[in-house]
Amino acid sequence: MKYKYLLFIGLFFFSGAISAQTSTVKGRVMLENDPVEFANVYIKNLNVGAVTDADGKFRIEIKESGTYIIQASMVGFKSAQLKVAIPQSSEELVFQMEEMDGGLDEVVVSGTMQEVSKLDSPVPVEVYNANFFRANPTPSIFESLQNVNGVRPQINCNVCNTGDIHINGLEGPYTMVLIDGMPIVSGLATVYGLTGIPQALIDRVEVVKGPASTLYGSEAVGGLINVITKKPEAAPLVSTDFFATGWGEMNLDLGLRSNWGKKIQSLTGINGFYYDNPIDNNGDGFTDVTLSKRISFFQKINVQRPDDRLFTMAGRYVYEDRWGGEMDWTSADRGGDEVYGESIYTSRWETFGTWQLPTSENMNFQFSANGHNQNSVYGTTIYKASQYIGFGQLTWAKTAQKHGLLLGLAYRYTYYDDNTSATSRLNLDENAPSVIHLPGVFLQDEIKLTANQSLLLGARYDYNSIHGSIFSPRVNYKLSSSDKHTVLRLSAGNGFRVANVFTEDHAALTGAREVVFTEELKPEQSWNANANLVKKIYSAKGVFVGLDGSAFYTYFTNRIIPNYETNPNQIIYSNLKGSAVSKGVSLNLDVAWPNGLSVTAGGTLMDVSIEEEGVKRRQLLTEKFSGVWSVGYEIFSLGLTVDYTGNVYSPMRLPLLGPLDDRPGYSPWYSLQNIQLTKKLGEKWEVFGGVKNLLNFTPAANSIARAFDPFDRGVDFAQDGSVIPTPGNPNALTFDPTYVYAPNQGIRGFLGVRFTVLD
Repeated sequence: MKYKYLLFIGLFFFSGAISAQTSTVKGRVMLENDPVEFANVYIKNLNVGAVTDADGKFRIEIKESGTYIIQASMVGFKSAQLKVAIPQSSEELVFQMEEMDGGLDEVVVSGTMQEVSKLDSPVPVEVYNANFFRANPTPSIFESLQNVNGVRPQINCNVCNTGDIHINGLEGPYTMVLIDGMPIVSGLATVYGLTGIPQALIDRVEVVKGPASTLYGSEAVGGLINVITKKPEAAPLVSTDFFATGWGEMNLDLGLRSNWGKKIQSLTGINGFYYDNPIDNNGDGFTDVTLSKRISFFQKINVQRPDDRLFTMAGRYVYEDRWGGEMDWTSADRGGDEVYGESIYTSRWETFGTWQLPTSENMNFQFSANGHNQNSVYGTTIYKASQYIGFGQLTWAKTAQKHGLLLGLAYRYTYYDDNTSATSRLNLDENAPSVIHLPGVFLQDEIKLTANQSLLLGARYDYNSIHGSIFSPRVNYKLSSSDKHTVLRLSAGNGFRVANVFTEDHAALTGAREVVFTEELKPEQSWNANANLVKKIYSAKGVFVGLDGSAFYTYFTNRIIPNYETNPNQIIYSNLKGSAVSKGVSLNLDVAWPNGLSVTAGGTLMDVSIEEEGVKRRQLLTEKFSGVWSVGYEIFSLGLTVDYTGNVYSPMRLPLLGPLDDRPGYSPWYSLQNIQLTKKLGEKWEVFGGVKNLLNFTPAANSIARAFDPFDRGVDFAQDGSVIPTPGNPNALTFDPTYVYAPNQGIRGFLGVRFTVLD
């Protein structure tokens, strides 16, 4: 019996020793591929932790088994968390940290054509990464930009839903759109260029507000948007993003990384969009949203060359079939005068790339070419057009003591032909396609005045084969504090643009208005001044606050203004005999808490006006105030992320059809708001869903004037083209879809899934 007691006591102490046996939790804290030293690693509910060493490594001894949440934190970084079962497997834990102010110090290229830190750039550049756009998934970059401060996607037609991007109140033709730094989207593509880019392949979008013609030439008058795709070596092996909405819209983005042999890395992308569900919620007899079928293919390759010299090349093909109009319209009615519809077939190809020359100097040849064919009808108006653009640019970069020099030679060829009077010789029945040669040279010198001050001087000379010489200078000054927590930038510069109305403004084609040119249009020019202040603040409790404020002033001469108001049956184009001004202030606010809550918000207050013959008036379809926000929070215990995004716009002056038009002359305040929940399912899967346009805001049902009479059969016209009031048309209206300021699409749910394989 005594031996039984001794055995029992021995087993008791042995089991106690086992229960008290310690486990070791080990791992690393990293920032991408770099270790993070002095990070705090803490196990919640146990009050034990450790600090990482110079290699980012840590070890923690734990005496209790169970499942715990382990958190890594450090001032300036968002907290990272992992759920771990103890005893832990032998595999190391790896925490990937994210800088709270990473968006303020990313690498940018758009301001100077050179890769520099955002804080070091003398030109203010705003950066929006892929995660920003995932907070409000959309089928195109065009729609995604609705949450960027000072940038507004503008719908220009209630029927075909074509649109452009406004920056600080300036219309789409003043915004240059680039892909990987190459001027791809212009001319015919102005209203379609931001659709069909596979978003699964987008690394970031850079936005520069203000003229950038010194580096990028014509069209960069109001600013530029540079869509930068992922490098093949840094892209996921597979990335798939699919979502559908309650209206029947379906969008698919697919990205694939592969190797073609030992020296070629490839990135392939596919975007498909399908919407074939006519809806007329406002009861005007017309589709609220255009129906569309779109397919886009994207291919990018990087070639490994001796001495790590760069050679990258990409191509994209887009085809789209879209239509909008009366609900009973079919393809058999295309171009007819019985049922009104606007049908647009678009076929577009692009190629672009960069080749670093095999020289001891840093020299690069950049090239792009694109072809755009459009076959469209707007009621009975047939518009067929083709455009081909070729671009080549040779740059030489050199650093000498305190100078960073960039010299460039550029040439751009543009061919454009259509079936309108724009390419016909006056008084002759003869076609005359537009051919423009645009050679140019530019020089930039970034001077390092002191450790915290720099001065950028630049100038560009172009010779337009039709309009002659064009000169564009600019100057930028940057002053930063020693810790780079405060940065001040001052800039001034010039921009210019050669306009082509039919390719850039489809309001000239839609509806029943006649297009009138009172003169041969001259190139527009602008002068801009901008002041920008960036401030980074870190609180004692680890909260980060980033402030980015700007004041801007742009003065235009020869501004081309479409006149909708002189004659309701015409759109009159001419150079402004006066001046136009865009001025205002904007503020961006970024706040990040260590617990994962982040808020991004911004507001722009501006005045865009036109003065002619001593009369000053506000520009049409331009708000005085706009605001945007994006609030994100991760509920770690549920593996759930909540994103709440939105915007708000003040009233805009709208194009009325004459003094008898009884529709409001200004739009109301309105806001488009969205909410999304994202759930992670392991390392590869995500499901997401939510509601778009939570407030169900849509414009008034009478946005299309005389929607019941799209061919103006019940309208009486005087000899001068003006509309005669009649008992059946007391307000002297004609059919017109240009009274539009917001999308017609109301509240709708959406649901989607993402699948990603990194390696």
